[in-house]
Amino acid sequence: MSRQRRRRLLLTALTGAMVLTGGILAGWHYMQPKLVTYTAENGTEMKFKTDGNKFMQYGKDGTWKEMFVKGVNLGATSPGHYPGEFPLTEEDYLRWFEQIQDLGANVIRVYTVHQPIFYSALVDYNRGREQPLYFIQGIWSPEEELIEKRDAYADHIEQTFKQEIEKAVSAVYGDADIAAQNGESSGKYRTNAGKYLMAWHVGTEWDPAMVDNTNKVHADVLQYKGVHFSATAEASPFENWLAELLDYTAVQEKKYGWEHPMTFTNWVTTDVLDHPGEPLYEEDMVSVDARHIKPEAWGGGYFAAYHVYPYYPDLFHVDKTLQTIKDANGEYNTYKSYLRKLKAEFSDMPVMVTEYGVPSSLGISHLGMGGRNQGGHNEVQQGDIDASLTQDIYDEGYAGAILFMWQDEWFKKTWNTMPLEIPADRRAYWLNVLTNEKMFGLLAMDPGKQDKLTIDGKLGDWDKLKAGEVTVWQGKVKGIQEMKMTHDEAYLYIGLTLEQPFDPEQTLLRIGTDTLTGGSQPGSMLSGKTLSDGLETVITIGKDNESQVQIAKDYDFNQRLYGKQGYDMIADKELQSTEMFHPWNLAVSLKMTPPDTRSAHPFMTENVGMLKRGTTAPGQTDTDSLTAWQYNGNQVEMRIPWMLLGFGDPSSLQAIKYGPLKNGREFSTTAVEGITLVPWLTNRSTKQVSWPGGEQASLDLKTLPVYSWKAWEQVKYSERLKLSYEKMKQSYEKMPSFRID
Repeated sequence: MSRQRRRRLLLTALTGAMVLTGGILAGWHYMQPKLVTYTAENGTEMKFKTDGNKFMQYGKDGTWKEMFVKGVNLGATSPGHYPGEFPLTEEDYLRWFEQIQDLGANVIRVYTVHQPIFYSALVDYNRGREQPLYFIQGIWSPEEELIEKRDAYADHIEQTFKQEIEKAVSAVYGDADIAAQNGESSGKYRTNAGKYLMAWHVGTEWDPAMVDNTNKVHADVLQYKGVHFSATAEASPFENWLAELLDYTAVQEKKYGWEHPMTFTNWVTTDVLDHPGEPLYEEDMVSVDARHIKPEAWGGGYFAAYHVYPYYPDLFHVDKTLQTIKDANGEYNTYKSYLRKLKAEFSDMPVMVTEYGVPSSLGISHLGMGGRNQGGHNEVQQGDIDASLTQDIYDEGYAGAILFMWQDEWFKKTWNTMPLEIPADRRAYWLNVLTNEKMFGLLAMDPGKQDKLTIDGKLGDWDKLKAGEVTVWQGKVKGIQEMKMTHDEAYLYIGLTLEQPFDPEQTLLRIGTDTLTGGSQPGSMLSGKTLSDGLETVITIGKDNESQVQIAKDYDFNQRLYGKQGYDMIADKELQSTEMFHPWNLAVSLKMTPPDTRSAHPFMTENVGMLKRGTTAPGQTDTDSLTAWQYNGNQVEMRIPWMLLGFGDPSSLQAIKYGPLKNGREFSTTAVEGITLVPWLTNRSTKQVSWPGGEQASLDLKTLPVYSWKAWEQVKYSERLKLSYEKMKQSYEKMPSFRID
């Protein structure tokens, strides 16, 4: 056979193989489920729209069906990072998408433009699926500039916002090249994710003072009339500004041949209701009314969206006009009452609650009726409350419920721990379980040793830690064989092996902590004994109602910040206490006094230093995500949150200092070597004390070792679906995605 003929046969074989492969691929592609969309007469495509007060989805049978939107809000970061760093990978997104869809959700909401990998991963994930996972694209407003200038029409704000709109629309449709910019998403957006978009969600929660000032300064603004969205004659200047931005978003999307439902972010603070029982003027100062904006030739439609939590503003637990509906326990369900009142205002347009939920945190920052507080819940309680809130939203006829939040976010902050998290720019490097905002997720971002150490009173798993990770102290304390210490990004772990089985009915175990010069002597807790230096905190392990961390009188952050030298909100009787150690209190409501507020309300705190006994082992009768300690035989195991020990940032060994606060308001920190732990046992019957000082009446703390660690810049963490995930999954199963008349 000639060389030319062999070449011809080879080419023929290759061509045949290519044709066959192409045929197989074409057949496979043809057999994949196709996303069915509605095509309008003008060629515009739609998958979702609004119709009166209904949110509709176009089905494979060629009809529009009313749907109930079930979803979660998705953040853009992971532990050790801030949102503008965009650390998430394709593997992260794909794993989460599957978990979210298994939850029963049909949508995820993102607040801003993510990196290109988010959109390509979502398209890849949905390829070939009968039921795709959709997304709602948020468009971030120039929030800080709006608050600073208190004027939505100020120079460059609208221009900046429109640039963000252009970026979002082009990114969703895979038509953007965005140059790298610090704190912003960027890259080549080449994947068209538009067919999986459910809606546009424009803006952020509006500052009431900014809205009010905008309305006053621009009272003569002309009524906005746009191509697709216009303001009504009743619209305020701020609402006219919003109408223009919604219209601009619609115009940008129209270029790609699609129309999707539009909304803007709103919250209780700027809702359309009057709240006579709300104590703070700014929480009921001004309204932003979605009814004052109307779609014009926009088939995708328009709906109202609110962030509604059961504890904020304070009206949810003090406004008696909301105390009209009782739950099964006979307590007022002010959340349901609020939802009913709000929904009644929107008879001809859909309303969604696009943020709601409670965190699974030790810390609390606001109180709600029926225990629906912002924090103080374990994961089961979190799930039960989230499920009940979802049911309230569904029962009151809302078009959707999007839970806050998918994943825990270590970088977050909240008002009552912000003064203590110092330096503030290191919040993402450790998990402060007293900051509830960090722990709203259904997906836990656990600190580095949580998947290695189970708090169950058994110290066997400590032996599996790497060499050098555990410090062992074997001081001469009668009754204590040894004390082990280790740590991670959230806790100091302590494990004690005693000479006899521990019985909290007979024995009190206490551990004093010393990090700084100063502090209090243990006093009656270590009667007749003195230390060379005072203690900052004392850990008490005993009966369930007495196990806690207490803080030294002169170190007490609560009294220093809210006492006479600070905000002057604490009652004199409490300040005059002679006790050397105080409960570890965290403020949950500030003192309100007319005429600064509408009504008077007392300063309120919660004792977050109480240590819950249980286990972190799954599936046990006493399993509890807030477990702090447990004992088993002669072993006692505990984990103590860093902030309870006085740390403003354990990742850089920064402890909060003594002394007056700057301007009466600002704490300071100082670098420390570590923590000196002083353990002692007290026999309840004989009052006999066993401590490191032996028979001596005094103890030089310098004779005890200091537990120290290296500062860290990289965090270790593990992901885990919380028990609340299963609770929400059960809740979603009871709520069909499509409503049937």
